[in-house]
Amino acid sequence: MKNKFFFVLLAVLFVSCQHQPFEVVDLQCEHLVEPIGIDSPRPRFSWKIESQREDAGQTSYQILVDTDTATLKDDIGNTWDSGVMYSGTQLVDYKGEKLKSFTKYFWKVIVFDEKKEKHESALGSFETAMMDSSAWSGKWISDEKDINYKPAPYFRKEIDLSKKVKSARIYISAAGLYELSINGQKIGDRMLDPMYTRFDRRNLYSTFDITSNLQEGKNAFGVLLGNGWYNHQSTAVWFFDKAPWRDRPKFIADIRVTYEDGQTETFSSDEEWKTTDSPVIFNSIYTAEHYDARKELPGWDRSGFDDSGWKNAVCAHAPSGKIVSQQLYPIRVTGRLEVSKVDKKSDSCYVFSFPRNIAGVIELNAKGKEGTILRIKHGERLYPNGHVDQSNIDLHYRPTDDSDPFQTDIFTLNGKENSFSPKFNYKGFQYVEITSSEPIELKPSDIKVLEMHSDVPQIGYINSSNPTLNKIWEAGNSSYLANFFGYPTDCPQREKNGWTGDSHIAIETGLYNFDAITVYEKWLNDFRDEQQPNGVLPNIIPTSGWGYTWANGPDWTSAVAIIPWEIYEFYGDSRLLHTMYDNIKRYVDYIHSISPNDTTNWGLGDWVPVKTVSSKTLTSSLFYYADVVILSKAAKIFGKEADASYYLDLSERIKSAINNNFLNKETGVYCSGSQTEQATPLYWGIVPDDLKSKVAKKLYDKVVEKDFHIDTGILGGKALLHALTENGYADAAYKIASQETYPSWGYWIVNGATTFYENWKIDVAKNDASLNHIMFGDIGAWMFKGLGGIYPDEKQPGFRHILLKPNFVEGLDHFEASHISPYGKISSKWKKDKDIVHCTISIPANCSASFYFPQNMVYNNKKGISSVKLGAGVHQINLKKI
Repeated sequence: MKNKFFFVLLAVLFVSCQHQPFEVVDLQCEHLVEPIGIDSPRPRFSWKIESQREDAGQTSYQILVDTDTATLKDDIGNTWDSGVMYSGTQLVDYKGEKLKSFTKYFWKVIVFDEKKEKHESALGSFETAMMDSSAWSGKWISDEKDINYKPAPYFRKEIDLSKKVKSARIYISAAGLYELSINGQKIGDRMLDPMYTRFDRRNLYSTFDITSNLQEGKNAFGVLLGNGWYNHQSTAVWFFDKAPWRDRPKFIADIRVTYEDGQTETFSSDEEWKTTDSPVIFNSIYTAEHYDARKELPGWDRSGFDDSGWKNAVCAHAPSGKIVSQQLYPIRVTGRLEVSKVDKKSDSCYVFSFPRNIAGVIELNAKGKEGTILRIKHGERLYPNGHVDQSNIDLHYRPTDDSDPFQTDIFTLNGKENSFSPKFNYKGFQYVEITSSEPIELKPSDIKVLEMHSDVPQIGYINSSNPTLNKIWEAGNSSYLANFFGYPTDCPQREKNGWTGDSHIAIETGLYNFDAITVYEKWLNDFRDEQQPNGVLPNIIPTSGWGYTWANGPDWTSAVAIIPWEIYEFYGDSRLLHTMYDNIKRYVDYIHSISPNDTTNWGLGDWVPVKTVSSKTLTSSLFYYADVVILSKAAKIFGKEADASYYLDLSERIKSAINNNFLNKETGVYCSGSQTEQATPLYWGIVPDDLKSKVAKKLYDKVVEKDFHIDTGILGGKALLHALTENGYADAAYKIASQETYPSWGYWIVNGATTFYENWKIDVAKNDASLNHIMFGDIGAWMFKGLGGIYPDEKQPGFRHILLKPNFVEGLDHFEASHISPYGKISSKWKKDKDIVHCTISIPANCSASFYFPQNMVYNNKKGISSVKLGAGVHQINLKKI
């Protein structure tokens, strides 16, 4: 009887293992879930497979697209039927009939697993907007004011809906910024929309589903326009106040209503809209916002409001000839911070402290005497006397008068209970000082901080036995997000500029931790708008015209090549790399034209080094080399064999020139042998194979000389930890990464930092002392690679095949890294137990991995084995130290 029960149990377990769930999930179109308003003629479809069984995979797929859900349920796709495609890819371009404007499409994917069993996804959807710009019927409208007029304009329009509405959409763009409301309610949760572009070359529009916001009968539409970067009224060193596109803000909108009887009707922006001034009496994306509650117009965006005193809008010229759909994760309020401390200086001065340094705005409730003026000053640090100190962030501001103070909102009360939160601005800060012209009572509950950034999903996770290391990872992520507002910036207070160097240095940290492809695709289109015919790019993008002649060499503007390549490696998506191919080629050809000896001195160099200054010619030439290598690889991917061969030969010439000019082959020293000069050649792969160990040893010696502290600028900071780790010195890299004395990331943390700083010193008196910079942020990527060992494989990009090279460093007892790749979640965990290291590795369905052991470890007591192949599933691996 016992034997019978045992065999029945085995049979049940066997059947259970054979029928573990295999689900097709997370359908995305254009890397978004059920997007509306797309205008891509070839949208991309992607999906994931969830299964716990070992070696689960996809042998083929079939995509079906239709406007009717019923036909899809019968496995019919009248718009597109891909047929059964024998491929393991989970990212596919649409290849069906031409997509129609204003149409909702449904789709599903059928996957056949490794056993040839069929699995069907749930239905996904996407909806088109203007597939052709001629589909717009609205006009660009504005008021009659000029660029120097400060109050922001209101616009309103009432429409009458006499029939029952089935669905409704609004398509809206602004040159500047807008906030849209219908019947008194703000539409959507987006902030600072649309995203910033080179306004005279490309404008973005958004699509909103407003079906539930409409009512039968009268409906009032309201638009409030802000300046944004379009009408920059503040002055600073980058001359945005002199931008060639600058004009009074304007907008265009189409309201498309589909009735239950199938008829459609479009209401558009035109001269019939009415306009007047709003209570926002000044707004600047760079400095602050001024609001006068005495000028409020209750009900202005509701039906029945008396607008007889308002003027008609005027038609305005289009800011550019190109208007395209904004398809990316928008800027949103992502967190609300409560006050952590209040310091009441007097009955008219309060200083509020918040738990951490962020990018965003305040939300304030206040009541006081009518006409009372509140000045709300934001900063990252305090003076010794407890007042807010802006001296570290106001360096580049060049005010023409005192009416526009830096990072200082001005709020005028109307004698009632007033609420204020800026709509067209954000700041970088941790402290807020409020001074009032009359005594006022403020409680901690009266003020909150609204944290803002591009709302990209988090897909990476780090945890370890070292609390400081964990906080470094968190602070790096905070700085990354605080500098992500539809484009990557350097800092959220002093500049808000899209510095190209900062962006490519932090690209891997960003991609390991966040699903950011949509924002980068938008930003690289900005590169195309800004690139000059000869291939030259500015160092900040977008730009008013500043930055084409300083600091824009390959060490910075190599972002044009590095970011598309990293996107290709992380997502397995070649769309951006293909789109940017000609731009990369023009850029490389320009560098080649000014570099007859195959090296270049064009660039800024290893910015803000701790102490030692390194060769700019070396670092700039290395980035030139990196660009050419990427171009050669891209050419091969896209079948451009002549280009691939030509640029491969050029890369070899550059490599030889660098080594011949800067490498002492006898000593293994590049230039003077600084940390940067030793690390960057190793990182970018130009060191001859037979000299790598010698060069790495010299780098290690330099690190020992500095007692395992960093002595680089941002270019060396990108390379140092990786160069050590990948050349046998992972313990040294960890010692640097986990330091808590100056200069180090940990030094910031133990001294209270919640974001990364611009300078290693924390007591810099004046300039170059932002407390929220991402340019030293690559340490986050190093944690995933150097400790967790998670690397993409460019031969099977998108982590279809994973290279796993963890390092079990001295001083760390356990470590965990996970990353949600396009195929699913990758996890690498390890924990030490005396001379044994227990590893738990999770590989997503349809993927494989190569797990490499450190030289001093053995697997299953088998010497001579340096790696093992892993399939999909969860793997327990025990390694013994020898």
